[in-house]
Amino acid sequence: MRILLQVVDSGSFAQAADALGLSNAAVTRQVSALEEHLGARLLHRTTRRLSLTEAGTEYCVRARAILEQIAEAESSAARGTARPTGTLRLSAPLSFGVLRLADELPLFRARYPQLKLDIDLSDRVVDLTNEGFDVALRIATTLESRLIARRIAPIDMVLCASPEYLQRHGTPKRPADLADHEVLSYKYLWSGDEWAFTEETGRKLTVRVRPAVHATNGDLLRRLAVAGGGIILQPTFIVEEDLRHGRLLRLLQDLQAPAFDLYAVYLSHQHLPARVRAFIDFLLERFGSSRPESLSEAGGPHRKPPPAATLARRARGPRINTRR
Repeated sequence: MRILLQVVDSGSFAQAADALGLSNAAVTRQVSALEEHLGARLLHRTTRRLSLTEAGTEYCVRARAILEQIAEAESSAARGTARPTGTLRLSAPLSFGVLRLADELPLFRARYPQLKLDIDLSDRVVDLTNEGFDVALRIATTLESRLIARRIAPIDMVLCASPEYLQRHGTPKRPADLADHEVLSYKYLWSGDEWAFTEETGRKLTVRVRPAVHATNGDLLRRLAVAGGGIILQPTFIVEEDLRHGRLLRLLQDLQAPAFDLYAVYLSHQHLPARVRAFIDFLLERFGSSRPESLSEAGGPHRKPPPAATLARRARGPRINTRR
């Protein structure tokens, strides 16, 4: 397994042999013996390049996990406790990664200097199994049942627009008014172009918006909104500075915008790798209920407490499997 992964990482048998201190023939012989043992071709070999077959891709994902668990077991035996080692492959939403996670990572690195990080910032929903991620951060209301998830913190959403836009187009008084406005919509929003708001009584008000712009990144939509381009529905961690300085104004303040949560999701493992456990514990420490201001706007005259229906939902916790 180690030799195969070195070949994959190096891109050639010769470079892998140099890195391992073996002969080229020995490396080639070991990989061929592994393929014969498995009864499957793992590598496409040409004179110019190597590439993994479909079977090889799946095998390498599992092989990395196995070797890292072995390293953790050896570390545990040597020091009496498993310490995070190897590489943590993490997927996180782009804006959250830049605006919130980046500020916390130096502390995480200082705490676990032997743990390497491989971070992919993208708003798309990655496939943890096929893409080899250890953990993904997702802002959602519900998640796939096959995933194990840990709720980290609530994410408050806010409907807002710039003063210039409202001066030109007027201020919506109720959700139905949004159908006649320029809307800048987040493409991956779970409800699509149907936006739901909640009254203090718990009654839902839903409107189908007609977006002038669809985009896969919230910070891009924020910039368009600040420039007077339309109305946005975005997390407070994206728009809080603009709200604080008056570049954006809250709308429909008597209603509760859709509520989301930040989750750390991972695949079901009988033994959760130490690197994943350490990272999730760190997220809870830095973003959990003890630091609610981390993911929501810190105070301010526009801040409204969530209605009783939202508080009750949060008290119940996520509607998914949260066992560790």
